[in-house]
This record gives sequence, structure tokens and C-alpha cells, in this order.
Amino acid sequence: MKTRTLILAGLALGGAMLPMQAMARTQIRAVGSSTVYPFATAVAERFARANPKFGAPIIESTGTGGGMKLFCAGVGEAFPDIENASRRMKASEAKACAANGVTSVTEVQVGLDGIAVATAKSSPLSGLTTDDIYKALAKTPYGKPNKAVTWKDVNAKLPALKIQVYGPPPTSGTRDAFGELIMTDACQKNAAMAALKKSDENKFKAICTAVREDGGYIEAGENDNLIVSKLEANPGTVGLFGYSYLEENAAKIKGIAINGVVPTYDSIASFKYPGARPLYVYIKNAHVRAIPAIRPFIAEFAKESTWGKEGYLVRRGLISAPDAVRAKAAANAAALTPLDFSTLK
Repeated sequence: MKTRTLILAGLALGGAMLPMQAMARTQIRAVGSSTVYPFATAVAERFARANPKFGAPIIESTGTGGGMKLFCAGVGEAFPDIENASRRMKASEAKACAANGVTSVTEVQVGLDGIAVATAKSSPLSGLTTDDIYKALAKTPYGKPNKAVTWKDVNAKLPALKIQVYGPPPTSGTRDAFGELIMTDACQKNAAMAALKKSDENKFKAICTAVREDGGYIEAGENDNLIVSKLEANPGTVGLFGYSYLEENAAKIKGIAINGVVPTYDSIASFKYPGARPLYVYIKNAHVRAIPAIRPFIAEFAKESTWGKEGYLVRRGLISAPDAVRAKAAANAAALTPLDFSTLK
């Protein structure tokens, strides 16, 4: 799947300087999560209208993992200023950043999202457990080959529908979060897997998060709208994507309850929904002086009228973070507080 990019205007030229490098680019360039993409583009559109002198930001949907590679690859005009992420930065990514001179990064949690499990309105599937999903999609559930063909094979109470799930690729933060929040939740309840986690964490992670490659799970790239169209065209199939895409397409598809909890604004905000997760924006602080647009752009993201409970991003499907989380994130955004890489996993 080709990377989605929103380019609101052409590149401008300027004379700002980065240490040891000329910075010819003056527009913001952001990469990363397809889940954060619609929120970042909404902020970019408002920012561009209010600040025409800066030129419009360039927002690319590359997936969280793919975006982190680009973001951490170096300092200078060839490298992005901002990374949008549907999971937290990993310690391994921070190490790559530091190795390439990206040593000062600010982390801002911009809201919450839920990993929606959805299907066509006409589908008989209406509820699944994390156990059902793990047994249906794991490459080797509990260390054994996956032989399930239909949902009924994993749970006799479910319909005999062929297991066909459209979801994001390994570079996606949604895929990472799905493995951690949904798959691992079920896997680690098994006594043998719990013991394995203590003796061989890498093997535990592989068994608990690797998805099948025999057609039961179908990678649909970073285009979540494509997954929606697949569900609509193929009733009985299931899709994985951010909650905002479910809300936006509620007339065409329905959310599937997980462990009895339907994905809604309230169930995600309260973390009752198993797939609830935070969303982040990372700022490369070395670029801030060279690209003056970065500070006001991040300030726009961190306004109550943007990400608050009545903010315009909430109307687009973002789940507003708790008050204390927003206050801390706003302080980080204003001060561009460097992230302590040692706190990452």
C-alpha cells in the first residue's frame, strides 16, 4: 500500500540554520501513524489558515514504526520534524535516534483511541472475547499451529463464518497495540504462557503477538478507509483500525463488542474497552529554532479547543485524555520538555 501524504502547499525556502547544516526547508514535515493522521491533518488545516506566513505542514501516513525510522534517522532538512504515533516510542527506537544525533525529543500525549474491531452491519458477528480473537488470529496459539478456519472453530457459540480479518501491517502502531492489548491479554492467561514469559520473554512475545500468514489475517496497508470498504463489500469479514474510522463510517459498519464492551467514546475514555490506548506526537527539538512553525503548530494541537472534551478533534473521533493527562501534555508542549529515553521499554 502506498504511503498517504497530505501536502497542503509546496516547500518554501529559507535561511534558518541547524547546527552544522543549512536548513532549506521551512515547512513542518510530520510522519507516522495512520490513526493520528486525520487528527494531525485537521490541526494542519487550521494552522495553515491561521498562519499563512509559515506555509502549510506536510503530513505523511507511513505507520508508526515506519515513521519512527524516518524520524530517528537524523537531524537536518532531509529528516522529519514530528512523528505521530499510535503507541509510545520504544527503547530500541530511542537508541536509534540517539545513535543518529536525535538526542532531544519531546513527547506529547494528544488523546486516546480505541482499536476498533468492526464488521459489516449485516454480519452475524456482534461480540467476541480477547480469547476468541487470539485463537482466531495467532500464528501459533499457545505454541501450536493454528488450524481454525471459521469463528465457530474457536468458540462453538460463534457463527460458522470464515475467519478473514483485514488489518494493518507490522510497521503500524495499531498492529503493535493490538498485539499488546488484545492478543497478549488472552495469551498470558494460559498458565504455560505465563511461565514462558518468565523464562523466555522473546519467545513469549512471538507466540502471543505473531499473527497467522495463511489468509486468516490480511494486511491492508496503512489505509484504514480501504479496510472499511473491504468490510462493506465482504459481509462477514472483520477489520481492525482506530475508533475514529468506526465513528466516521457508523452508517456502513458496526463495532464488535470485546469482552462484552462495545467501542464507544465513553468506554474508551474510561479504559473499560480492552483496546483503549494513548496517542502521541513526538517533536525533534533540534529542528525548532530552524523551523519557527513547529512551536505554534504544537501549541495549536495542545489547545483545549483542539483536544479538550469539546474540541474539534473530539468531533472527528479523538477521545479526549483525562484532565490531568492533558495538563501535563500541554506543559510538555509549551516547554518542549525533553523525553527521558531511559523511561522507555
